[in-house]
Amino acid sequence: MLVTGKELLLDAQKKGYAVGAFNINNMEIIQAIIEAAEETNSPVILQASQGGIKYAGIEYISALGKLAARNAKVPVALHLDHGTDFDQVMLCIRHGFSSVMIDGSRFPLEENILYTKKVIEVAKAVGVSVEAELGKIGGTEDHITVDEKDATFTDPQEALRFVNETDVDFLAIAVGTAHGVYKGEPKLDFDRIKTIRETISVPLVLHGSSGVSEEALKKAISLGISKINIDTDLRIAFAEGVKNFIKDNPANIDPRKILTPAKEQMKAKIKEKMEIFGSVNKA
Repeated sequence: MLVTGKELLLDAQKKGYAVGAFNINNMEIIQAIIEAAEETNSPVILQASQGGIKYAGIEYISALGKLAARNAKVPVALHLDHGTDFDQVMLCIRHGFSSVMIDGSRFPLEENILYTKKVIEVAKAVGVSVEAELGKIGGTEDHITVDEKDATFTDPQEALRFVNETDVDFLAIAVGTAHGVYKGEPKLDFDRIKTIRETISVPLVLHGSSGVSEEALKKAISLGISKINIDTDLRIAFAEGVKNFIKDNPANIDPRKILTPAKEQMKAKIKEKMEIFGSVNKA
């Protein structure tokens, strides 16, 4: 069933687990996520980035996401990931997304607050939950690139002011992760997560989580992370599934047979993440 991100994350925050938010680009990815969620009885978030929407089209991505959520045996939120444009956010709301992210982290604090409030005023009026970001997370997410030298960690007191002035539903924080493939082992600032959790009341979100160790993810969850974004790990699983099938079956031209191993490999990776996140049997 289709629910808001806020509904899922308040339960996760209360019970001490995290909900996986997995990026979607096509039917097979959505099927892998929903099947994994149903087989583990996990709540889940289907999230589309602006790049994913550009690739598939808002009509296709919203229709597939809403259909999957309506038919799912577990609660599912359909979420816009890293919305940087007000019109894009409004487009997703009009097409039935139950949750949106407005990313004003590129702005100074005051502008980020005003930009976020503008979205929240509309979204909350129609029952859509809102995620925002404070601090700059390094790496590349579709067309959004933040150089390592420009990445900044989230300040707890700024987070308090931000939440109080915007009434945002959940907040993405910068604590040492990065978007894309890591060159080395990411080092999370666990003390910062703990301090932010003790300072503000809304659920916290960890972006750039693909490639972060199981131990680090579990510790971050224990300190207050309630939503964890995964994209790159799914891309890797998808690509490996396709490459291995074609290598073993070079004459096969059936897209159904080519994509099925990719879907199964993604599903296995998603179920592995759900075990780490502690969301199994929390639906």
